[in-house]
Amino acid sequence: MELDPVLLSRVQFAFVISFHIIFPAFTIGLAAWLATLEGVRLWTGNQLYRRIFDFWLKIFALSFGMGVVSGIVMAFQFGTNWSVLAERTGSIQGPLLGYETFTAFMLEATFFGVVLLGRDRVPPWFYFLSCCMVSLGTMFSSFWILANNSWMQVPLGHVMVNGRIEPGDWWAITTGPIMRIRWPHMLLAAFLTTGMGITATGAWYLLRGKDVPESRAMLRWGLGLVAVMIPVQMVFGHLTGIYVLNYQPAKFAAIEARWKTQQPASEVLIALPDPFEERNLFAIEIPGLGSFIASGNWTAREIGLETFPPEDRPPVIIPFFAFRVMVGMGLIMLAVSWFGSFLRWRGRLESTRWFLWVAFLSFPSGFIAVLAGWFTAEVGRQPWVVYGLLRTKDAVTPSLTTGDVLFSLACYVIAYATIFGFGLFFIHRLLRDGPGRDASDRAKMTPARPLAVAMQSSTEEPR
Repeated sequence: MELDPVLLSRVQFAFVISFHIIFPAFTIGLAAWLATLEGVRLWTGNQLYRRIFDFWLKIFALSFGMGVVSGIVMAFQFGTNWSVLAERTGSIQGPLLGYETFTAFMLEATFFGVVLLGRDRVPPWFYFLSCCMVSLGTMFSSFWILANNSWMQVPLGHVMVNGRIEPGDWWAITTGPIMRIRWPHMLLAAFLTTGMGITATGAWYLLRGKDVPESRAMLRWGLGLVAVMIPVQMVFGHLTGIYVLNYQPAKFAAIEARWKTQQPASEVLIALPDPFEERNLFAIEIPGLGSFIASGNWTAREIGLETFPPEDRPPVIIPFFAFRVMVGMGLIMLAVSWFGSFLRWRGRLESTRWFLWVAFLSFPSGFIAVLAGWFTAEVGRQPWVVYGLLRTKDAVTPSLTTGDVLFSLACYVIAYATIFGFGLFFIHRLLRDGPGRDASDRAKMTPARPLAVAMQSSTEEPR
């Protein structure tokens, strides 16, 4: 395989985005978790939630910082490796990325200072508001990024002016039908990723007999959140598949490894796609199920990759396997959360050690699902960088050489290995040490009265 600048630029972008997406996927859910903890603590006055909050706040701070570092590189690449993309689509992508910076990141950064340092310096209600603003900021950030990516997946609301792609309808660009499906899908993925992390952490501490009250609360909250959200995520996942079928039929055929048009279409559960002979080896499939999943009936005609010119077909192997990995991780989350909720109902959650091991080992399921989902979406979009409008090979910087990209890729690998190696090391240390009681028993301040009690007492007449 020839190492041309286009291929290397794609590898570099894939490397950078794979590292970057891990941290927003975690911090979006973690910010919402922190806001929930602070709200419950404020309402109940229970210092258990304060201890859990302080523990996860440190992990959030480290993850937030690493997400910022990797995000800067993401934007930097548009100018160095993808200047034609920036020139042709800058009128749309530039403002969207700018909105992400000014309306989302600034909101996060401003109030994050209060959350990190202002516990004893601001009123409790304002501290809670700051937690909510940080959470809202992370969600806004994902909104603009998903608006940008969704437009690249299915361009809407644009006009062509002298070969440049200009905005024609910002409402369609930012809130079109694709965006209304993909943004909730991404938010739920982030919440599930964090939920599984919280679940696994609580299970780990219970297995070690460490910080039992905090561990029990984390395990129960994490399982409950995932159990409620995973069915909703599956609905949005199905809706995402329908939009792919309607707007990106070549990607849909690649995900299904459907080489020939079929009526009815079978569903390939697992196989080894052979792109050279355009066939599936060792396929396990269910007749008719492919038609039912795609079109809602058992006899529908589903088109195959043969329908599209060879130059317009995406790769098959990566989308095929990535999609199945994503679905598999979702089924694991469903099984763990629902069975854990069943054990809790039976009063056997903390005593069933084999399940605690399963919950602990399920920690990476959310991260793997997010990465697999992005690989499915991005590789399946090829050979287009803006679907139907601009091919990937035409979007790269013309003067770029193989040596240039190899050098920058090597620098990114070394820098990421150093920065994220230290970051993950410190996160591991925090997880190893656990919430403890001393951290928030710095809450030597008078224990907060439950908000409900405070509201009630405020209505009583002075004695």
